[in-house]
Amino acid sequence: MKTVLGCIRKADTDFEMIVPGDRIAVGVSGGKDSLLLLYALSLYRKFSGKDFTLQAITLKLGLEPFDIGPIRTLCEQIDVPYTVLDTEIAHVIFDVRKESNPCALCAKMRRGALNDAAVASGCNKVALGHHRDDAIETLLMSLIFEGRLHTFHPNTYLSRRDITVIRPMVYVPEKHVIHMVRTLNLPVIHNPCPADGHSKREEIKELIKTLSKTYPHLKDYMLSALQNTEQYGLWDQKQAGTPRKEE
Repeated sequence: MKTVLGCIRKADTDFEMIVPGDRIAVGVSGGKDSLLLLYALSLYRKFSGKDFTLQAITLKLGLEPFDIGPIRTLCEQIDVPYTVLDTEIAHVIFDVRKESNPCALCAKMRRGALNDAAVASGCNKVALGHHRDDAIETLLMSLIFEGRLHTFHPNTYLSRRDITVIRPMVYVPEKHVIHMVRTLNLPVIHNPCPADGHSKREEIKELIKTLSKTYPHLKDYMLSALQNTEQYGLWDQKQAGTPRKEE
């Protein structure tokens, strides 16, 4: 866990994500990333010297089977309050709208529901489990599919809901996430979504994997490009402590 916590500390320092008194809602989907984030933040609050609280929130999309029992047990073990909310997101996407490419709309609806739940729980921040590879993949997806240089920011203020979204694992490589989840035996839940594994992100993940065989340092260089704020301005660290506002 030293590597994960070290990456979280660096991200927290670079972008001033967490301050004393924060009430942080952790979005827990049941996947490897969110579970490791929840566990890591429960440790980080103990040695960071910052007095902040955690609240785990899981959205049930209406897809089965989806047993949240193991997540509840984990939350009890690490002393984090746990909230589960039922939604009709799957029904809207697959039955009502019959989306052929559902991922973008699903992500938007999940973010909205999670942010609303966080506000209702009295939280001022939402922590998401995006890691280094997610940021790199999003950058390449934006370039290929949208014709622009863009990726999510590690620290974003959502003015419409008066809440800040942080991504504390943004420096953690996905391969290390996988390793730690296996080492800790975290209770990963199988994703019941019929679109899982068939998205544009999966295509980009495979593209990066192929390119990395020829260019072993590709991911490191792409991360450096994100951090090169003077030239690209994607991850502006000069205004650390003032989260970037939503577009």
